[in-house]
Amino acid sequence: MTTSSNAQLVDQYGLTSVSQTAPLREYLRDTWKRIDFIKELANARSTQQYSDSFLGRLWQLVTPLLNAGIYFLIFGVLLGTRKGIENFPAFLVAGVFAFNFMQTTITASANCIPKNDRLIKAIHFPKLVLPLATAVNQIQQYVISLIVLMVVALATGEPLTLMWLALPIALVLQFGFISGISLIVARWGARSRDITQLLPFFLRTWRYASGVFFSIAIFTSKFPGWIGQTLKYNPGAVYIDLIRDALMTSIHTDLKIWIAGVVWAVLFMLLGLVYFYRGERTYV
Repeated sequence: MTTSSNAQLVDQYGLTSVSQTAPLREYLRDTWKRIDFIKELANARSTQQYSDSFLGRLWQLVTPLLNAGIYFLIFGVLLGTRKGIENFPAFLVAGVFAFNFMQTTITASANCIPKNDRLIKAIHFPKLVLPLATAVNQIQQYVISLIVLMVVALATGEPLTLMWLALPIALVLQFGFISGISLIVARWGARSRDITQLLPFFLRTWRYASGVFFSIAIFTSKFPGWIGQTLKYNPGAVYIDLIRDALMTSIHTDLKIWIAGVVWAVLFMLLGLVYFYRGERTYV
């Protein structure tokens, strides 16, 4: 078939190349039209993940709780990081659950393009759907974890206050930030499988720098001030503090941390969106 015949067919039936990228506004609109597909894909991933295990979805709660128990023994009891923290069990569980959400979302996003290679080749759709479905899948599990966290907070003596109404705000901000990071990591993962080997080292370091099982303010009190400020305003610590601030009366996070949460969420969501969009044609 000649080039002119191909051009006629394209014009006649409104065909587009699978590698052609629509303008950003149209790209986002096409992605929004597939919101139901994103939800179904997220649900399918969740079902597939736990279908072969006896406890099924219970593992999404059991695993972080077991981790929290191990951290409590090692850091709270043996290393004494609970000193100066009024309600260390709730403090620890909040940190473990909040960081676990970020860690699992980033790890899963690194593989979302290669893992769906057949789907990408079979159907023409905005590839933004894939990392978003991954983030939605993870936040579905995270919401259940937060319900458990609320039970833990009440069981350990935390009163029900108006600050609990701030929890959905903290959750939205954290989701916006981690979605942006996921878009960046998803493009990296599409270009090189080496990113999956490097991520565990980065995430482990980030965990230790985010105050998951210790108070940054107490731990850095004897260090130069810039060290404490750097750790305090790193995104991992910011969103953990927002969750703790919403549920725990003993944790008082100043307004600057909430502002930092907004800034990190907006900044990385925009950066991630633009960065992922510019690599759209390379995912085919």
